[in-house]
This record gives sequence, structure tokens and C-alpha cells, in this order.
Amino acid sequence: MKEFDLGAVQERFADIVWKHEPIASGDLAKICEKELNWKRPTTYTVLRKLCEKGVLENRNGIVVSLVSRDEFYSEKSERIVEDSYRGSLPAFIAAFVSRKKLSSQDVEEIQAMIDSFKKEG
Repeated sequence: MKEFDLGAVQERFADIVWKHEPIASGDLAKICEKELNWKRPTTYTVLRKLCEKGVLENRNGIVVSLVSRDEFYSEKSERIVEDSYRGSLPAFIAAFVSRKKLSSQDVEEIQAMIDSFKKEG
């Protein structure tokens, strides 16, 4: 999968598009003015940059994503594990749970995922 390196502002903008897509670019500018306090040119600049990165596309004034929200955040999570934990998912989980205790429901959901992956083989 292609890596999509977005800054916090670009990520927030992409989240707005994912929430509202397909969306007219003019309507997107209005939402960004309201939610991000941006002027129209700022919206179009960030939109252009995300189009250049292959995350979004502006088709005749209608903005759509080329990468789903789930794909983007999955790739971002994989990169964190690779970069920070040498690719070790157990090391990542150990670090995570050392600071945030898991609820019984969390443990049950994780165990159900593991069991499902074991069955798929």
C-alpha cells in the first residue's frame, strides 16, 4: 500500500471529506470555514495538496476520496508499529496496555478477533 504522509491539518481536512463525501467543493469550503475557520483559498490549497498526494480527487467540482478512511488509518497504524516497535505488534500492545487498562469488553473483542484470524488461518 502507498504511504500517505499527512500532517494534522491535512488529516483533519481529509476526515471532513470522508464524513461528507461526495461533496461539492464549494460546500466543502463552507464546512471548512465553519469548522476550521478557514478562508476559501485555504480550503482549495489543502484540497489541491491532498489531490496531488493521491488521497482525494476533485472531479468537476465534486470532491471524493481515492483512499478510504479505514485504509488511511490502517496504513498509519502499521507505520507506527513498524517505526516505533520494529514491527512487533505484541510490543506495541504491551506498551499500549501499560498506560491504558483494557476493559473486559475490550479484552473480549480482541480475543474474538484473534479467534477469527486463527480460524481463517
